[in-house]
Amino acid sequence: MPATRQELFDLFGKLGISITTAEHPPVFTVEEAKKVHDDIPGGHCKNLFCKDEKGVLWLIVALEDAVINLKAAPARIGSKRLTFGKPDLLMEVLGVEPGSVTPFGLINDRELRTNVILDARMMKEEKLNFHPLQNTATTTIASADLVTFIRALGHSPRIVEVSDPLP
Repeated sequence: MPATRQELFDLFGKLGISITTAEHPPVFTVEEAKKVHDDIPGGHCKNLFCKDEKGVLWLIVALEDAVINLKAAPARIGSKRLTFGKPDLLMEVLGVEPGSVTPFGLINDRELRTNVILDARMMKEEKLNFHPLQNTATTTIASADLVTFIRALGHSPRIVEVSDPLP
């Protein structure tokens, strides 16, 4: 059974991580999210759940306006050719549905199957925003606390310049 939002929040509390959460209507895309997050401070993010040709799983986390070139990304992160993970694999590994992909879903990856890539440009933001396992809310967390959370789950996140430079 995937973790609940309350279990996620309880883990934040246990780790001493301060968060705030804003409820909103469900959003499924970055464009829809832009309509509800104007009053939420911090960097708003997107998350790409990918699989390479050897079956290795990757979660690439970047700012919502970042351009992630899936042809160039493998060389930057040390993977083979990337494709998006299918919804059933996403649910199996991160316990979330499409439209709700979030690094917080790593709470459900107990087998540590996912390689976590945090875009370097995103990590320059003091505060970051992600769905708390469902796309009906946005949770704000300090970027340093995001790394603490991911490491507490047993993952070793890598900070990489994976996005293309902005024009």
